[in-house]
Amino acid sequence: MTQPLAHPEHIAVIDVGKTNAKLALVDGQTLNEIAVVTQPNTVLAGPPYPHFDLERHWKFFLEQLKAFHAEYGIDAISITTHGASIVLLDEAGDLATPMLDYEHDGPDGVAEEYNALRPPFAETGSARLPGGLNVGAQIHWLFHQDPALKDRTAHVITYPQYWGQRLTGRWACDVTSLGCHTDLWNPWTGEASALAEHLGIADKIAPAQKSSDILGPLLPEVSAATGIPQDTPVACGIHDSNASLVPHLRKQQGQFCVVSTGTWVVCLAIGGSAQNLDPERDSLVNVNAFGSPVPSARFMGGREFELIRDGSDAVPTDADRDAVHDAGTMLLPAVVDNSGPFAGRTAEWINPPETDGARIYALSLYLALMTHTCLELAGGAGPTIIEGPFARNQDYLAMLSVLRSGGIETASSATGTSVGAAMLLPVKGRTNTAPVQKPSGAALDRLQTYASEWKRRVEG
Repeated sequence: MTQPLAHPEHIAVIDVGKTNAKLALVDGQTLNEIAVVTQPNTVLAGPPYPHFDLERHWKFFLEQLKAFHAEYGIDAISITTHGASIVLLDEAGDLATPMLDYEHDGPDGVAEEYNALRPPFAETGSARLPGGLNVGAQIHWLFHQDPALKDRTAHVITYPQYWGQRLTGRWACDVTSLGCHTDLWNPWTGEASALAEHLGIADKIAPAQKSSDILGPLLPEVSAATGIPQDTPVACGIHDSNASLVPHLRKQQGQFCVVSTGTWVVCLAIGGSAQNLDPERDSLVNVNAFGSPVPSARFMGGREFELIRDGSDAVPTDADRDAVHDAGTMLLPAVVDNSGPFAGRTAEWINPPETDGARIYALSLYLALMTHTCLELAGGAGPTIIEGPFARNQDYLAMLSVLRSGGIETASSATGTSVGAAMLLPVKGRTNTAPVQKPSGAALDRLQTYASEWKRRVEG
């Protein structure tokens, strides 16, 4: 298999989140992001069902790879994508069916049949989730909808490796994507679960590889379209929340937590205990880049932030903060009610805010309290490192620093997923983290009081 460069100078990272698709160029020595371009990850309504516009992304990636290479030079390519996704390909490597949007509720229509097939939580560490959030449920529903699809499907690959296949022509899955509540993977044995046989796809799933394995060089047609040399190595790729974990796995010791924030807030507890995970509360076992199980819990925090802020760009003032604490304004879960630790509950405002600034402040406190709840469910201990956009929300960080006894740090990279994916290749640099100062005095007291009251109301 093609070997990577000793220390690539410029690493292009294909980074597809649920909300946006991006291409980032990462300096292989400093791990700084030299350039980032994005486009919305728009879901097409159908037919035949809501699905992702893969061809639009592919055109975007080829154009931007060409532009990046012309301006900076590209020495290697890595890939990271959102989880809960699978791509079914025919014998020629084309789509056997469009790639289903995991938020589509179609799979719920055959949930009873699927529940009879899926392995228990003890085998997979995978909670039963709605819609297509369990990849196995997606495949079961797709085969139910189109009985000829199973025969048409020659290759089942996880999402990062779809882009790897477009780049290199080689089939693979990666262990982090298989371990992302698919129901198809046993994180304890590092092998496929019994579900692969039950669905009749055991001989169709591409081989599982480590995220850092090199798939191969570029296809000649990709090299011609982008100008990137054909022998440029392409890493196998990784689930995005696990990409955020990579830099810290390489430098942290003992127990610690990483909170990957984006559309989903995923709380990963390295060294945490999996024995108390509650599949009814969206806690589960992920698999890290080295193939090891990681107790986790999550909620759709980025989506909740967008729903509650409702387009407002207000920046909370001290007067807004005082008003929230004086009035006891708080948001109770769950804004997105089909996932997270309080699934099934309906969001409620206690003493609703009177200004946009107060609403954004109370929302930030809510997101911190939800994050802490997830970290507790995952058995997280030690320092907590915040990755992604929430790492820039000072009110969120202040509340979380009060709640987490091991302290809070923020990652220096604005795009932890891209840096983590770049680190799958043998770079010299490392990301840095900065400690977050815990409030003191009156500010500490009122945040502690607020957190206690929120917890009392939620548990009551």
